Amino acid sequence: MKAIPVPEIEGVYLFEPTPHGDERGFFSRTFDREVVASVGIDPDGFAQDSLSRSRKGVVRGMHLRGGAGEAKLVRCSHGAIFDVVVDLRPDSPTFRKVKTFELSGETQVSVYIPAGCAHGFQSLTDPSDVSYRIDRAHDPSEDITISYKDPELDISWPLPVTMVSDRDERAPSLGEALKPTR
Repeated sequence: MKAIPVPEIEGVYLFEPTPHGDERGFFSRTFDREVVASVGIDPDGFAQDSLSRSRKGVVRGMHLRGGAGEAKLVRCSHGAIFDVVVDLRPDSPTFRKVKTFELSGETQVSVYIPAGCAHGFQSLTDPSDVSYRIDRAHDPSEDITISYKDPELDISWPLPVTMVSDRDERAPSLGEALKPTR
């Protein structure tokens, strides 16, 4: 497994496994604490693993955590997704940059998303399973949702959007979502 920095957004890494295949299929390590630690990420800093399953065309996002934020390691374990990361850390040199990836069950590549970055994806297959390794327990009161169709983000979703949650459909623009509360 190797760690590959993503220059478009500071602190984002792809973790590319080395699958071992034969006539049965393949075996692949999807997490390696030494490789994660080699790029300055605490491998013991993750608090929970989660899984989502989506149908083709579904968009989930764009999601962000307030407060201390939330770092996560995301992998498509089955199927394929169009994955999106937006840097919303005001002090970051890559502030407001958008980076997209295609993640799939075939490659098992994971993307590390640091706290302060928004994340979303579109399922390219029916179904797609997405695994999340998250660095702190979920607190719904800190959830921030940004419109997946915000023109400022200018995300070109590769498929027609077939379904989103009510929360994602009603989500405010980037500017509205990030306004300080009074």
